Amino acid sequence: MKSLLVVVFLLVSIISYSQAANDTIHFPGENHFANVRQLTFGGDNAEAYFSYDGKYLIFQKTNPKEGIACDQIWMGKIPTTADEKFEPKLVSTGTGRTTCSFFYPDGKHILYGSTHLGNAACPPTPDRSKYGNKYIWPLYTDFDIFKASINGENIERVTKTEGYDAEATISPKGDKIIFTSVRDGDIDLYTMDINGKHVKRITNALGYDGGAWFSPDGKKIIWRASRPKTESEIAEYKSLLAENMVAPTNMQVWTANVDGSDAKQITNLPQANWAPNFTPDGKKIIFCSNHEYKRGFPFNMYLMNLDGTGIEKISRDKGFDAFPMFSPDGKKIVFCSNRNNGGTRDTNVFIADWVE
Repeated sequence: MKSLLVVVFLLVSIISYSQAANDTIHFPGENHFANVRQLTFGGDNAEAYFSYDGKYLIFQKTNPKEGIACDQIWMGKIPTTADEKFEPKLVSTGTGRTTCSFFYPDGKHILYGSTHLGNAACPPTPDRSKYGNKYIWPLYTDFDIFKASINGENIERVTKTEGYDAEATISPKGDKIIFTSVRDGDIDLYTMDINGKHVKRITNALGYDGGAWFSPDGKKIIWRASRPKTESEIAEYKSLLAENMVAPTNMQVWTANVDGSDAKQITNLPQANWAPNFTPDGKKIIFCSNHEYKRGFPFNMYLMNLDGTGIEKISRDKGFDAFPMFSPDGKKIVFCSNRNNGGTRDTNVFIADWVE
């Protein structure tokens, strides 16, 4: 979910590495990438995900210069030739703030979180100065999950509880949706049937659980978690949660069975380890992390085994690389990056052939 880390990667691009002369779309050492192509140019573009046939991308975009004051959902056909343009179209309502879009396996519908029913305006961002300039993420209470036709029409509200409901993805089996909610007083993961019925809470530990995905066979889940441990951390967490906010600066990758059983912490690395996803063969995990850098940036992407061993760095931008997803056939990867932004704060969508 972009809103979770948007402040972080904006700070990365503000603080560091604005030398446009050193910018590129393909850095040395990125040996798993070939034929890298930049698809968007300008603004903050993030969470770009493939359709199940691998032909389309859906993503969220903010660009005040284009009149997009806060994230809206866009969808576009992936170019198949060098001269074909990527021409995405707006598929959310254009009101409120949206996040976490995803395709249904049927290829006819999309899913996303939105605040538009609560207010047509962009919700306010927290005043970080009140919290010692810490990274604070708001849990907007107007967020609900919506289903729509592939063209953005025929919008149907899927979740109807009070408080934050977002960060939804769909099982490749087409039977379940996993999402994050505060409906029981903490920030936990829930599953529901594809029609929104039979909601089940599957995490119970105190702390933030979110950004969950299903494994390719639909039997496992993977997600990011920020769990307060000390008395002061727990007190701060509960205080912020009471204000519908969270500060998940330390996150680890977890896996479990689809019902939440056999939960395991996979990473044990410093700082923020997040945006995890399975490779299409289900044998490895790709994730984003800043664990190599004490100052908190850059963020790069890494591969690891299912048990957290064999970590391999696969991206080399000096700012921000994240939100990786493989095409269903494993031949391509899409990700979002600060690279080639001309020294601006822009984050764009990139696609590349995947080289084993």
